[in-house]
Amino acid sequence: MTAIVIILCCHVIYTPSAAAQSPGGRNFGFGLVLFEPTGLTIKDWVSSTNAFDVELGGNSYFGALRLNFDYLWEYYPFNTPYANLYVGPGISLGFGVPYYSYYYGPANSGFLYRTDGEAGLGVRMIVGMDFVPARTPLEFFVQLGPLIGLTPGFGVGIDFALGMRFYP
Repeated sequence: MTAIVIILCCHVIYTPSAAAQSPGGRNFGFGLVLFEPTGLTIKDWVSSTNAFDVELGGNSYFGALRLNFDYLWEYYPFNTPYANLYVGPGISLGFGVPYYSYYYGPANSGFLYRTDGEAGLGVRMIVGMDFVPARTPLEFFVQLGPLIGLTPGFGVGIDFALGMRFYP
């Protein structure tokens, strides 16, 4: 998995710039995201190949509310304005629920999720795909990547999300 992410990152860095593939060339979109986390998402294009993505939601690695900040490199391998790939690093901040904890897998597996309402911090690497239907202000996406929890205890999880953004 690490090798795939490194290869994608290197390939994206050496890909020629393309026009922004967001709906209608608009820079700012907002919408909904499902699974990890389930909540709200916004995306702000800062250039034709780079964007900031912010997600806020529950149902998360940290067991409660989570805020993700990602910096994305967009990649256009399909030679079409309707689909593209992206990759990027990010940070994840978790806000726990007091007296709530659980573990992924067998007890003492080392996959710590959340304990007693402490704030959590993690890093992640996202790989995803955007779909932009013709003549609509919508963007659909699917993304996947590892999340490494640094505090309150070390752990590893997988983020998978589906979502949709509207570009006004």
